Amino acid sequence: MNSDTDYLAKILTSHVYDVAIESPLELASNLSTRIGNQIYLKREDLQPVFSFKLRGAYNKMAGLSTAELQAGVITASAGNHAQGVALAAEKLGCRATIVMPAPTPQIKVNAVKARGATAILIGDTYDDAYAHAKKLAEQTGATYVHPYDDPAVIAGQGTIAMEILRQHSAPIDAVFIPVGGGGLIAGMAVYIKRLKPGIKVIGVEPEDADAMARSLEMKQRVLLSQVGIFADGVAVKQVGEETFRLASLHVDEIIRVDNDAICAAIKDVFEDTRSILEPSGALSVAGAKLWCAREQAKDKTVIAIASGANMNFDRLRYIAERAELGERREAILAVTIPETPGSFKAFCTLLGARNITEFNYRFASNQDAHVFVGVQVANRQAGTDLVNMLASNNLTTLDLTDNEMAKLHVRHLVGGHAPQAEHELLYRFEFPERPGALMKFLNALSQNWNISLFHYRNHGADYGRVLVGIQVPPSEHAHFHASLDTLAYPYWDETDNPAYQLFLS
Repeated sequence: MNSDTDYLAKILTSHVYDVAIESPLELASNLSTRIGNQIYLKREDLQPVFSFKLRGAYNKMAGLSTAELQAGVITASAGNHAQGVALAAEKLGCRATIVMPAPTPQIKVNAVKARGATAILIGDTYDDAYAHAKKLAEQTGATYVHPYDDPAVIAGQGTIAMEILRQHSAPIDAVFIPVGGGGLIAGMAVYIKRLKPGIKVIGVEPEDADAMARSLEMKQRVLLSQVGIFADGVAVKQVGEETFRLASLHVDEIIRVDNDAICAAIKDVFEDTRSILEPSGALSVAGAKLWCAREQAKDKTVIAIASGANMNFDRLRYIAERAELGERREAILAVTIPETPGSFKAFCTLLGARNITEFNYRFASNQDAHVFVGVQVANRQAGTDLVNMLASNNLTTLDLTDNEMAKLHVRHLVGGHAPQAEHELLYRFEFPERPGALMKFLNALSQNWNISLFHYRNHGADYGRVLVGIQVPPSEHAHFHASLDTLAYPYWDETDNPAYQLFLS
């Protein structure tokens, strides 16, 4: 077990600068002014592979013996670590094999191949790729380069902390670090706490991929049954043993943020730098904003690690849609108005000069009409005030701003009820974005039950989001749920979701 002193020495003597740059530390002036604190961005998105991951990968591989380099290296990764290993292998003149999940976007596969590495696509998840890579390493004698749970990798990532303390000699209140497997926060935390123990070290995780937060709460490593993959760079089901040990000793807290907050952070960074971070790259900015609001912080100096910019272009549509929601500058509402002449005009009059971002309406009955509306607001309180104002004018209003199904699907589906869709259940699924995924679903379910609603939009992620209505008689519910479990796609029952009840059921 390496001591803190060992890690300090490893960080100070690391080999990362053979391939990495000392990334700049830049003030995000627009964001700083808006939230009343000084927020600096550590621009790891400017590295040669657009991510910090080359630091740890190269530091590990530069320490291998000549014989080990001749035997080659192997790793499992769906993204930034893969490119780091490929670049390190190219620099050191050794063979590299990268095992990647089959749904990995082609842009990432091509980036690995462009560095001369061999890419093997296998399985649906990182865990499948990891198991195959470990098996290949045993068979071939190649060295496995772990993405995070290796002292040399941890020390390589820790050089970012060394640079920050050198670049910013004035007091720092907190450093915000994205957390996946924990290699980055482990290396940075051990260095910061050894030299500047008064600086808060705060990790940031997505709400649906919070393995480190849960592990620290339970005081042992927790294995998540599934993880959200929007911030795919940190979508890890279980943190490393060594990274957990170091985080337990040196990390002050872990903050969880939702996907909308991540989208808003991507927009924040773009407005300051004109650069577009990937979701995991903007995670720390979202965490810093949440912490400043929660602590009612003013005039604090905080640093956020802009950890990567390997963004698929076709994800930008989804991010742009959600950024305003994440900044609480858009409210999504379901408003019930009387189905009488003049009521629609009266409703629009109440909205006044507010900017309408979306408006969906369809006749529902002779008594009431349900309107799905997006309204631009200044902040969350303004959205709450709008709901209260409409309610005070006898318009039943439901705030759907935090309703995931409404934001992903219903806003694109509003068009009326289906009274003949008897015994309809509504489920939301995540499909792997690969050929055959839809047929697998249809083969599992549609032979027995009628599909009465289906909505899918490609968001440029490794997984697609699908909303499905299925007619299942009550006597067949047990059989239906057994089929869902056999299918093994993550799913959520949305039958009781109020957005569905108002607009679609």
